[in-house]
Amino acid sequence: MEFLNSPTRNLFFTGKGGVGKTSMACAAAVNLADRGLKVLLVSTDPASNLDEVLATKLSNRPTPVATLDNLWAMNIDPEQAASEYRERMVAPYRNVLPEAAIKSMEEQFSGSCTLEIAAFDEFAKLLGDTAATEAFDHVIFDTAPTGHTLRLLTLPSAWSGFMDTNTSGTSCLGPLAGLQAQEAIYKRTVASLANEDQTTLILVTRPDTSALREAERTRGELCALGVANQHLVINGIFKTTIPSDPIATVMQSRGDQAISSLPSGLGKLKRTEVPLASNSLTGIAALRAITSPDTPTTELPDHLTGKHIVRADDQDSISDLVDEFARQQRGVVLTMGKGGVGKTSVAAAIAVALAEKGLQVHLSTTDPAAHVANALAEENLDGLRVSRIDPAAETASYRNEVLRTAGAGLDKQGLALLEEDLRSPCTEEIAVFRAFARAVAEGEDSFVVLDTAPTGHTILLLDAAMAYHREVTRQSTQMPESVENLLPRLRDPKFTHILVVTLPESTPVHEAAKLQEDLRRAEIEPFAWVINQSLTPLTVKDPILVGRQQSEQPLIAEVISNLSKRTVLIPWLAVPPVGVTGLHQMTEANRHSIPERAST
Repeated sequence: MEFLNSPTRNLFFTGKGGVGKTSMACAAAVNLADRGLKVLLVSTDPASNLDEVLATKLSNRPTPVATLDNLWAMNIDPEQAASEYRERMVAPYRNVLPEAAIKSMEEQFSGSCTLEIAAFDEFAKLLGDTAATEAFDHVIFDTAPTGHTLRLLTLPSAWSGFMDTNTSGTSCLGPLAGLQAQEAIYKRTVASLANEDQTTLILVTRPDTSALREAERTRGELCALGVANQHLVINGIFKTTIPSDPIATVMQSRGDQAISSLPSGLGKLKRTEVPLASNSLTGIAALRAITSPDTPTTELPDHLTGKHIVRADDQDSISDLVDEFARQQRGVVLTMGKGGVGKTSVAAAIAVALAEKGLQVHLSTTDPAAHVANALAEENLDGLRVSRIDPAAETASYRNEVLRTAGAGLDKQGLALLEEDLRSPCTEEIAVFRAFARAVAEGEDSFVVLDTAPTGHTILLLDAAMAYHREVTRQSTQMPESVENLLPRLRDPKFTHILVVTLPESTPVHEAAKLQEDLRRAEIEPFAWVINQSLTPLTVKDPILVGRQQSEQPLIAEVISNLSKRTVLIPWLAVPPVGVTGLHQMTEANRHSIPERAST
């Protein structure tokens, strides 16, 4: 990794979900720690899996990694950070203001936007306050998926602008003074990110056209924010040693073509290419091998040789699920999971299959990256409507609605205060949440298939339900029916079918298990798991692919035996699932005759 030859103090890893940011960040941290340098590795991802990769129980404070000297790691937990942030903001007023005022302040700090601000507050303290990390030679940030990362990076200017224009002394996050106290640190954070002598931004991607396109978009947006010191890491480069293996040759060809058509902006960056590993990148030894050029990559580990323990034809196909959904004639299908596991493709395949049965279907996304249109290749299909929940448009609509209703009877001063409140970044969270609830409500009359945002953001949306009621009634006395009935609809197994999408890899499976736990705590039961891009149903000869195929076996068995009531196994497809024809392949893959099940 060339950026490790003369590394800056701060290394900031970002990229599309599922490209291997955590693995690359951990590998860099291990490499620097092996040199005797003191390293702090930080995750700002709500769905962090540093604990699993490093085999160490972490918290929101630096924790030494037991198996490696000089390395400390921590997770910025949004929930815990929000609780501490809320108490820090409210505590000075206890025993000073009336109890009713204290309760009002606590309610103002209970929304989902407070989670975002609290997590960023921790992030800014580490990057913008040098005293907080002065004990370390390097600070490495393993960030959240692209949309969340960019949100964090844009928050300083957004909040600075709000502070400059807000004169009321309060905001939807409570006393404005609480934010103003952090303004200097926020400004230093932005300055550190833009300082090429202090910070390197490592864009991690895969040798895949869509992932490279997303990396190029991120590169441009970061440059616009003044973060120009960037390095490209293309993770998972595959070169077969067995030309007679058709799967291997197609996989290599697809990667070669993607890299040969590298976007011009990315082509100008210095870059590192990391070979595809034959096994899961967990543990210090596996991470150390990433940066060691002498580590063999084509040897099949002894413990991975053996027979398959999972039969692919014992599992369902997407088509099997669609047949059951179609008998109900209406409802909601949600694809959920870690970023990069194929939620968009699965959602698009289901929507197309339902529409081809003559049903009315609305395919939509709450994902800021919005890849639904790409999956369908902009093809039209009778009965299928495709849309995206656009945060800017939803926010404008919500502002106009509140001004028209709650603002109708206000005097000039009251209207000015309301307008100031609506300029808060929190307003976007409320607007998008309303749109999500509205889309779910459409399932009463037709089918709605929602390709949701990556796990962390999705859970924030779900968790916001109760806090949303308090927030929206502060600005308006109206509660939309769609919001009021959202949780009952999501909890109704006859109305909502949630598909947990994952890959047959350790981290995606275990993150999906965490997601399922969160859903169950919210009294929402997943309908089925979808294991995407599996090599198990295929015949492969290349040692790397055989190793990965064998590595899948215990993970698939874990899903089937312990985690899922119902499992769909989708093989790795030689032709990407793009366009109606490509999505058909995904729908029919692994289809077999099974007894018809009663509708649930």
